[in-house]
This record gives sequence, structure tokens and C-alpha cells, in this order.
Amino acid sequence: MKFNYIDIENWKRKSHYQHYLKDVPCTYSMTVKLDITKIVKEKKKLYPTMLYHISKIVNSYEEFRMVLDNEGKVGYYEMMFPCYTFFHKESETFSSLWTEYTDNYEEFCKRYNEDVKNYGDNLEMEGKPNTPLNVFPVSMIPWESFEGFNLNLQRGYDYLLPIFTIGKYYLDGDKYYIPLAIQVHHAVCDGFHLCRFIDSLKKSLGE
Repeated sequence: MKFNYIDIENWKRKSHYQHYLKDVPCTYSMTVKLDITKIVKEKKKLYPTMLYHISKIVNSYEEFRMVLDNEGKVGYYEMMFPCYTFFHKESETFSSLWTEYTDNYEEFCKRYNEDVKNYGDNLEMEGKPNTPLNVFPVSMIPWESFEGFNLNLQRGYDYLLPIFTIGKYYLDGDKYYIPLAIQVHHAVCDGFHLCRFIDSLKKSLGE
């Protein structure tokens, strides 16, 4: 879990970072629809497949792995793992599970299945214990599709990590689409970076 500190004085976005962290604290979100026709037709399990592709792109760009440490110093983790919601029908609550990322799709799905098997019956908020620091949050809302989704965090202006929310997929013509909401902090992620992330994710999904 290597953590790299940013040398702010020599950072190309020093003024942007300070402006959006302190002067005009700002987070924003964007909701996009993703073509998952390939995933559906290949009958791959949707949730772990989406977690894999999102994690793959998160680990491709350091602006999506940035956090503030306990002293308020900014840096980024060398690698991030997805921490995701797992719904319990019996209690109508969810638990947070996390799975160690690997760029091998089959191995990641194997790890996901093992985590669900071992911790999926735990009704506590932290379903899988010992959540590491280098995780980012993903939620799944499979009961409804949406065109917009926004989170309101009390500590939102010092939370630099992206937050992903996946909705219900649907058929439109001969293609299947799924909504994905992405919330980011403007101090570390501009519109360019977010759009580059989305473009890379679409390519990874086979669009």
C-alpha cells in the first residue's frame, strides 16, 4: 500500500488545488450511460465485471487515487481496491465489502466470489473486516435506472476520492445501457480528467 506524497510547491496544479480545496471548496458529479451490450451478451456477472473495469481505470490515473492524510497532506496510493455495497434482502440493509484488485479479470472475479461467499452473510456495516486505507467506494442501486444522482457529504470538501454509483441497466433498441454516476473533487479532478476517465472506461467495456 505505497503512498506517494505530492510536492505541492512544484505541482503543476498547485493553484487549482488550493483554489478548489480552500478558496472555493467544490465537488461535482456527472452521470453517464454506458453500453454494456458486450457484457450482457457474453453473460458475464454484471457487478464484479463493472467493479473490475472501474478499478482498472481508477488505477490508470493518479488523480482518481488522491487523498489527504491525517495531517492534511495530499498524495496518492500506488494502487486502489474497490469497496462496494452488498445488499441483504432479509434485513433490507447493506454491508461494505472490498476485494483486492488485480488486472487479471478472471482472478479478480474469483476473489470477488470468495469475498461474497466468506462475508456476504455478515449483516454488519463493515461486512469484510480490516478494510484497508487504499479503497474507493462503489454503490449499486439495481432497482432503478437514473439520469442524475448526487451525494451530499458533510465532510465532502476534504474527501478527494471519487465515488461511483451504478444503477439498473436497461434495453434501448438492440443495446443494453447502465447509468453510472461519478462524484469527484475539483481540487484534484477537472472536467478534462473526468471525461478522460469515462472515455477510457467505455473503451475498456468494449464500446
